[in-house]
Amino acid sequence: MSRKQLRSIGQATARINLWHGSVRSGKTIASLLAFVIAVAGAGSSGLIIVCSRSLQTIERNMLEPLQDAALFGPLARHVVHTRGATTATILGRTVHLIGAADARAEGRLRGLTAQLAYVDEATLLPEGVWTQLLARLSVLGAHLYATTNPDSPRHWLKAGYIDRAHELNLKAWHFKLADNPSLSPGYVADLAAEYVGLWRRQMIDGAWVVAEGAIYDMWDEGRHVAAELPDIRRYFLGCDYGTTNPFSAILLGEGVDDRLYVAAEWRHDSRATHRSMTDVQYSAAVRAWLADLDVVPEWTFVDPSAASFSTQMWQDGHPGLARASNEVADGIRSVSSLLAAGRLLVHESCEGLPGYSWDPKATERGEDAPLKVDDHSANALRYAVRSSAHEWRHLLTAHVRSGATPSTLAPLS
Repeated sequence: MSRKQLRSIGQATARINLWHGSVRSGKTIASLLAFVIAVAGAGSSGLIIVCSRSLQTIERNMLEPLQDAALFGPLARHVVHTRGATTATILGRTVHLIGAADARAEGRLRGLTAQLAYVDEATLLPEGVWTQLLARLSVLGAHLYATTNPDSPRHWLKAGYIDRAHELNLKAWHFKLADNPSLSPGYVADLAAEYVGLWRRQMIDGAWVVAEGAIYDMWDEGRHVAAELPDIRRYFLGCDYGTTNPFSAILLGEGVDDRLYVAAEWRHDSRATHRSMTDVQYSAAVRAWLADLDVVPEWTFVDPSAASFSTQMWQDGHPGLARASNEVADGIRSVSSLLAAGRLLVHESCEGLPGYSWDPKATERGEDAPLKVDDHSANALRYAVRSSAHEWRHLLTAHVRSGATPSTLAPLS
């Protein structure tokens, strides 16, 4: 085992212990061993629960590896399970197996009192099931062990738990493919070569990025993320309004190097913060944020459905207000063209981008439409880019006339 695996096993003493990262990175073996050690030391009060998307997933991802003597040696003889049964025996203890394919599975957890729980593929569980499971872990010293591959950076597990680890009784360990010493160099090289772009970032590097069905599949952090900004000639602001959904404001700047930059982002997620904001508060917060940046945008393009917020900004004296262009397909094409040409970059402080995935159901109907999930920053960017197209179009046409490619552009400082 790697030092990272061994360290995570020894440190898995928090209420929530979470192993996340790339495929085949060794996180599952480490988490299983930590869980079995906890079972061996568990008291007699409270149930021991294993939860995943389905019973078959539990059997495949947890029980079968534990019963493999090549992996766990003599321990494998002490893991007993009949395929299809909803209980197993580990080290003489009864372990309850719960499949949670949808929110209805939450009902199977209600009323239980648990001391240990193991969750496989945590991002695939409904949030309500995860929340209910935590509530059931009420025995003194109860622990939860969980593994997952990464998902969207706005997934409830990332935003509500991993990103808030410093606030919670939670320890998390991030694994990359290179962290698994049991894999041959040839296998690692072959697997890494099979993935490109966002898929590589997610499946090899274990990054929380949107990969499946990604609209901006040309996105590459190496090309499109800027650590520093050049001098900016002018600014535009795009706002995607939300009350129960997140509010996002994207500040778009035209650099002296003839590129567009997402220079800064302001977000408020009422679900994550448990605090809703009024139009008055949003207006004051956005204007204070711009004042701190010492920026006055030439134009502020607001979500056309947010009439009350636009009115509030106008009453507060914010200049250059306009309804954002909301032609979704045209806006996506504009952003895609800029990204593909290397004319649009994002400052590293902006965590809500790139976002956007195609809706597979709309695709089946012959339509191109993004999923209405984690799309708020992407919407704000689309508003700013598409609505200001007449101001920056010369940057893209000049780039095309010059015959330049992204690889021939001057490197960023």
